Amino acid sequence: MSISGNPIRFASITMILLAMIAGSAQAQDQVSDSHMKAARAAILSIRATDEFDGIISAAAAQLKVQLYQKNPDLQPLISIIVDETALNLASRRSDLEREAALAYARAFSEAELTEIAGFYTSAVGKKLIADGPIVTREIFKAADIWRAGIARDLAVESGKKIQEEVNKMNKDAGEEAKSE
Repeated sequence: MSISGNPIRFASITMILLAMIAGSAQAQDQVSDSHMKAARAAILSIRATDEFDGIISAAAAQLKVQLYQKNPDLQPLISIIVDETALNLASRRSDLEREAALAYARAFSEAELTEIAGFYTSAVGKKLIADGPIVTREIFKAADIWRAGIARDLAVESGKKIQEEVNKMNKDAGEEAKSE
């Protein structure tokens, strides 16, 4: 599932990035524990950070490839060390969750976050999360077809009207030449 294919996740990612830029220490002082708890429940319910689950493993795989190229004779050792280090860094995933919660806490009241979590943990909310990207893809397909039809009809109709006006101008010019 791509980021751009899901408006909820795209908005979530944007909010997370803004939170990281603004700095979390100051914001943490301004958000109550219950507000943060509601924000965490909301981000879990909408799976706001699921897109980032593969970051550590992808970074580890990329690093292994780089190190293998430099030291092909050390592949087993590189693999073990990079995997162990990646596992140790996995605990930092909670930092992202905290930043996401702060971003949501800044954007939504505690009551709104509770409603968001309630909706997205309901059957229809879970269905929206699961089927929303499929619906979004279908909407984009429909929009592409619609756009092509509009462009075609615009060209055809404009071409007809332009030709009518040109014909009228030529007829007027012809009549003017006869009268001279």
